[in-house]
Amino acid sequence: MHSAQDPFVRVRGAREHNLKGVDVDVPRDVLAVFTGVSGSGKSSLAFGTIYAEAQRRYFESVAPYARRLIHQVGAPKVAEISGLPPAVSLQQRRSAPTSRSSVGTVTNLSNSLRMLFSRAGDYPPGAERLDSDAFSPNTAVGACPECQGMGRVHGTTEESLVPDPSLSIREGAIAAWPGAWQGKNLRDILDALGHDVDRPWRELPAGQREWILFTDEQPVVTVHPVRDADRIQRPYQGTYMSARWYVLKTFADSRSPALRARAERFLTSAPCPVCGGGRLRPEALAVTFGGRTIAELVALPLTALAGLLVGRGGSQTVRVLTGDLTSRIAPVVELGLGYLSLDRATPTLSAGELQRLRLATQLRSGLFGVVYVLDEPSAGLHPADTEALLTVLERLKAAGNSVFVVEHHLDVMRGADWLVDVGPLAGEHGGEVVYSGPVAQLAGVTGSATARYLFDDSPVPSRDPREAGGWLPVGPVTRHNLREVTAEFPLGVLTAVTGVSGSGKSTLIGEITEDRPGVGRLVSVDQRPIGRTPRSNLATYTGLFDVVRKVFAGTERARERGYGVGRFSFNVPGGRCETCQGEGFVSVELLFLPSTYAPCPACGGARYNPETLEVPYRGRNIAEVLDLTVVGAAEFFADTPAVARSLGALLDVGLGYLRLGQPATELSGGEAQRIKLASELQRGRRGHTLYLLDEPTTGLHPADVEVLMRQLHGLVDAGHTVVVVEHDMTVVAGADWVIDLGPGGGDRGGRIVAAGPPAEVARARQSVTAPYLSRVLSR
Repeated sequence: MHSAQDPFVRVRGAREHNLKGVDVDVPRDVLAVFTGVSGSGKSSLAFGTIYAEAQRRYFESVAPYARRLIHQVGAPKVAEISGLPPAVSLQQRRSAPTSRSSVGTVTNLSNSLRMLFSRAGDYPPGAERLDSDAFSPNTAVGACPECQGMGRVHGTTEESLVPDPSLSIREGAIAAWPGAWQGKNLRDILDALGHDVDRPWRELPAGQREWILFTDEQPVVTVHPVRDADRIQRPYQGTYMSARWYVLKTFADSRSPALRARAERFLTSAPCPVCGGGRLRPEALAVTFGGRTIAELVALPLTALAGLLVGRGGSQTVRVLTGDLTSRIAPVVELGLGYLSLDRATPTLSAGELQRLRLATQLRSGLFGVVYVLDEPSAGLHPADTEALLTVLERLKAAGNSVFVVEHHLDVMRGADWLVDVGPLAGEHGGEVVYSGPVAQLAGVTGSATARYLFDDSPVPSRDPREAGGWLPVGPVTRHNLREVTAEFPLGVLTAVTGVSGSGKSTLIGEITEDRPGVGRLVSVDQRPIGRTPRSNLATYTGLFDVVRKVFAGTERARERGYGVGRFSFNVPGGRCETCQGEGFVSVELLFLPSTYAPCPACGGARYNPETLEVPYRGRNIAEVLDLTVVGAAEFFADTPAVARSLGALLDVGLGYLRLGQPATELSGGEAQRIKLASELQRGRRGHTLYLLDEPTTGLHPADVEVLMRQLHGLVDAGHTVVVVEHDMTVVAGADWVIDLGPGGGDRGGRIVAAGPPAEVARARQSVTAPYLSRVLSR
């Protein structure tokens, strides 16, 4: 046992995921970075073991009811951890934020601003003072009754529902109606009601068109369907539903993202006519501060809002409330997020932006003596913003906390007090602590993949930029902070789009569409999840599982028992475990926490029933094959070409450490993006393709970045065009062309500062990127 004064967190026998009985000591009250190649086990150590154990101990102290549930979720596989303080986790996994969740609600800045208006706002003569809730669009007393506090109203117009009025109803004039049987049913009902379904839409009387599209009536009529001669024709009772009613009901109630997205295409969205988009009741919008309403202030970038509030005179109340607001805004601006406004909806933020907002909020919390465990806080950060991040992490440490960071960014590693390098490789070839100690001493560790990059001063290999085979003009673009911006993207080369957070990079590349001349085929590879439940996984998404199931269905025992391909699917009844319906997990509802997943008590996470698991292929059943890593599966299926091709593509993008059955819920945004890229790489190329990637190196160790970039350069060498939004300066230095946006974020950005080969952009005087790019090129 170690004494209470022991200054270390000591982990003994950690076996979570791929960790091989790890013993490691990490000092408290330091900035410690956990690093290693992707899949080495660093997150399993920092989050899966240290944070999970701290969380478990906290719940042990809460209540017996909570304790029962937490035990069911499972304690981390570790023999002992001593010296562990309470822990706060700031991960990149996003919850499911609604459109009512905003920058203001995440940071609690909205509460302070509402208090300012309630206590110190300028009210119209004779008006009653309002409670702070009256200034919130998310409360019944504050929300505009017309739009329920959303600021916009959704509706339909004849133009949106009937895009081509030259068609008849039978020919599909009402495009908003569903396809297949349901659409035919509605057309048959209209025919039965006496409407002319064969006359061009524009020739129908206006009153008839109005009723067909917008009525709230739902008449029931007997329909005598006209079908093929050889089919039985039975009359039935059909209920009519107007196009408007169908679209609004589908958009509001459907659980299918595809159906909701289709319905949304036929909706028009306009500022609410009552509140003008202000989201609040008239009495709240009549109150001002400094001559502006609260709706006007929440729409300002935080830098502009702070400028209006700083140094405000007036009563003691005003000084206290404005001082509180400016001190809360300061860390958000310091972390490079000053371009955001308080009304910016949370779903529109990147995972990195969301994590940094939570980090800024923690700076004000006043906690001390805790361990903050952070998941790649530098993700999505320009090198200029990374310097500010290090300052903020140092402040958390100076307040008396320990800061444990899972990180790949070399500058964050250099700024750390302690480094834990996990490896040496990924998956089953990792899971060991290669080194734990002060940063400088890692230089002497020969087995470390990190040391090679952290202390490497050798020159970057110089490469002559490729010549463009043509140009793709984009713009003029006026969207978000871009104003009349035009850009030219070279074809047949690798282009890097750079700039500080919020400068307009993603907005600009979002304007590249398939219908532009010169694009050919467009493949956009984003970081959205490949699925939202454990049912979706690596094997199903890439299609390789279809081949694996055929292999199992072809075995001798499967043929003896009459098992077809469907028997080996965990998505349909038959071979799957019915307790968890093939998910391998059951959802555990925790009253005061988000619901979580626990292994199925019947199949133990295997997904299949015992009979299905009795069918072997080369000594492994289907569940054991799903448990193989990509590297292990590549050896196992070496002589099955269709499987080997898919696995080869996954290896090529550095995902050899993932398990075939790894649930989508366990994958990071960067991993999801690389799985999508691998799925694309395994397809046969059809003519020129333009690949768009948004920060593909997010979450990648420098060793894995090299592997990924070889693939992207290979695509260009094969005659394709690759455009990446990127902050990694080694990637930018290796590009053929650079488009740099800025100079700042938000209102201070939104224009092209420099464009040209990397060496040229590195000399641009106005560019914030130039000095960092120059530093890499000068090596």
